[in-house]
Amino acid sequence: MTGLYAHIPFCSVKCFYCDFAAYSGQGKLADRYLAALEAEAALHPAIAPETLYVGGGTPSELTAPQIKDLFARLRRAYPGPRFKESTFEGNPESLDEEKLAVLAGAGVTRLSIGLQTADDALLPAVGRHHTAADFKEKFLAARRAGIPAISVDLMYGLPGQTLESLRATLDFVLALDPEHISLYGLQVEDRTLFAKRGVREDSDLGREMFELALERLAAAGLEHYEISNFAKPGRRSAHNINYWVRGDYVGLGCSAASYYDGTRSSNEARLKPYVEGVEAGRRDLSESEKPAGRDATGEEALLGLRLVEGFEPSANLRMAFAPEWASLKSRGLAREKNGLWMLTREGIFLGNEAFRLFVPPFDREEILA
Repeated sequence: MTGLYAHIPFCSVKCFYCDFAAYSGQGKLADRYLAALEAEAALHPAIAPETLYVGGGTPSELTAPQIKDLFARLRRAYPGPRFKESTFEGNPESLDEEKLAVLAGAGVTRLSIGLQTADDALLPAVGRHHTAADFKEKFLAARRAGIPAISVDLMYGLPGQTLESLRATLDFVLALDPEHISLYGLQVEDRTLFAKRGVREDSDLGREMFELALERLAAAGLEHYEISNFAKPGRRSAHNINYWVRGDYVGLGCSAASYYDGTRSSNEARLKPYVEGVEAGRRDLSESEKPAGRDATGEEALLGLRLVEGFEPSANLRMAFAPEWASLKSRGLAREKNGLWMLTREGIFLGNEAFRLFVPPFDREEILA
């Protein structure tokens, strides 16, 4: 499978936990940026993408005519068969009925709405500019617009969040019967406002929240198929799964990543330099590498282990990382079933502990100590 990702970096205000390429107050560049996306497509090899994901930033910050223009440009750049899956991200404060009608008319099959928490006292404390009621209103409007599937983004471990607050959020969202939920634990990254304020994760409380969410979502019939993703049967995100199985994909836009011909690359993250580079007929890259040898083999595990049901490791992986795999199993973080490698429940929560064994620098002495 081949995927297409389009990054829309515009936001009203950047959330306090966000370290993505997202820029507020830059809407005046939107039309020029959309033209750059179409121009960049010609700088990549010709592909026939089966899935589309429009992420950000906040894509719903675009106006309805701009959203229509975005899809028209993507169709001109990739005129093949209709996407089997087409996802668009939005926030409650910038979605409206006109935009939802445009999305439905453009063939969007999945709308991903950012809620994070239904606790109205917490929302402004993490940089959100909507209420739980706003979210519910836009969720129901998306249903009326005829968008086939809705995914909801939630977070746990937020400053001031309690178990009861998370339970109330889960109950609130599940009552709306979404097809998909993405659930992320707070990670305070260096370039965020939370980092500047000295916010720290509470791993013990985070673990309790994770366990609560697993039980509540399972009881609601949602399958835990990837570390941070849950779906009704048949409603998993094909686009995201393509990442974890190392399928090819093209990323358009500032900071967007691509992987094809065995090479992984990322575009220039700054908005105006990205646009100016594409207008000059070039892709300015922040990084580009072609994983080989142990790096490439480790990447197979790094990505495959995100799938809760596991993956079938290659013979090279089994041989090259035998001590690391034995270490993970002995620590109760991983297991093997029917020839598949997978993380245990403990390993899913402590995923970074497992993943670090498969990325350079490889410290074999530490593993064997």
